[in-house]
Amino acid sequence: MADVSVRPATPADAPAVARVQASVWSRLYVGLLPPEELASLDSPTSVQTWRAAVTSPPSPKHRVLVALDGSEVVGFSVLAPASDPDLVPGLDAEIQVLCVAPDRTGAGHGSRLVNASADVVRDDGFDHLHVWLTGREDELRAFLEKAGWVDDGARRSLDLRGDGDVLVDQVRMRARVRDDG
Repeated sequence: MADVSVRPATPADAPAVARVQASVWSRLYVGLLPPEELASLDSPTSVQTWRAAVTSPPSPKHRVLVALDGSEVVGFSVLAPASDPDLVPGLDAEIQVLCVAPDRTGAGHGSRLVNASADVVRDDGFDHLHVWLTGREDELRAFLEKAGWVDDGARRSLDLRGDGDVLVDQVRMRARVRDDG
């Protein structure tokens, strides 16, 4: 069996995280964002942003986890306390980003990332884990539904560029990470 695992990201993982994000988002947002914006996801600035996310998170409950195949980073998740106004502070967490390199899907890396993410937020005292998905993420949605996640009814439009020109509709999925008992 291959040596596969999930662990907290280190500063040295930043270039690989940027590459994985660029490979996933260049497919997910093709046609919505200009090619030069998609190409910038793998830039030195992006690498520095990821390095800062690992070394200087906004709180101890903000985390970046990486999925490994041997020593190679093949996916990552970003965890944070949920900031949606309808959620309960301290009880609800969010996967802000979940990416597995397109050529590595179907090998269990996504399952390991989601399970590790649930374990981390449970250990941090959260009861629920949420994630926002676009209509372009049908495979991820089906994967999460199969794992027991449900559409919690929340909807929003994500402004991809911050200028109101590129809006993407999203639905919020939810999973319980702590048993009632």
